Amino acid sequence: MAPITGVSKSNDSKKMSSISVNKLKKPTTPRAVTNSTGVPTAAGDDDAIMIDMEPLTVLPGPSTSGKPQEGEDSLMQFGEVKEPKNSKGLTQTAKVPIPPHRMTPLKASWPQIYTPLVEELGLLVRVNTGSRRIELKTSKHTLAPASSTMTKAVNFLQCFNLGFAVEDAVALLRLEEIYIESFEIKDVKSLTGDHLSRAIGRIAGKDGRTRFTIENTSRTRIVLADTKIHILGSFAAIRIARDAICALILGSPPGKVYHGLRTVAARQRERF
Repeated sequence: MAPITGVSKSNDSKKMSSISVNKLKKPTTPRAVTNSTGVPTAAGDDDAIMIDMEPLTVLPGPSTSGKPQEGEDSLMQFGEVKEPKNSKGLTQTAKVPIPPHRMTPLKASWPQIYTPLVEELGLLVRVNTGSRRIELKTSKHTLAPASSTMTKAVNFLQCFNLGFAVEDAVALLRLEEIYIESFEIKDVKSLTGDHLSRAIGRIAGKDGRTRFTIENTSRTRIVLADTKIHILGSFAAIRIARDAICALILGSPPGKVYHGLRTVAARQRERF
């Protein structure tokens, strides 16, 4: 049976005519419709987003000129920190354990340890030899706030337990921005056996000269306790000493580390 070709041709002609007519039609602009809020929207736009026209309230930020803006005093200023009313008349206690290897230095330096705690902070101190602990207790002569004073005393004793001299640990009681940072050699590089021993020797140097050079240049105090390293000083000074020690652990020659320390020391002298 032969296919009917006339119908398909007529349908194709109708499609072509409809396409040509659609091309000739002018584009119609959407009719503007006003909603209940008075904001004109496009007709038939179901996805239109309603925006609140009310202005937003912005809190005043800190002024860059240094002069306080209106309302800035109440936002940026804080009241003085005071002791809770319930804590008045209450005593606070703390117990600091003593490592076995620090008992002998503790007995030798005990007068230098309890003197600043009693005279400067007003605390009651005693040593419990049975439990190997230093016990602290507040009194009516303790400096306020008592909690902060107790924290300083505990940090001072823990600094002594790490191996620092009493003269260096007292800086935690008398200065504000003094910290202790501790890390291990394996935190920088995984070393074992003779490689670990050589790394410790590189940090200490012959007769401790390398360690003394780092301490004097960065104005810190360093304690080498086996594979652990403790640094006492300010935040910037600790960073300088830590960078030098890490460079020695990673294999930098001591001469290169000394040169970097001299450069840092020169910059500090120019700054201050």
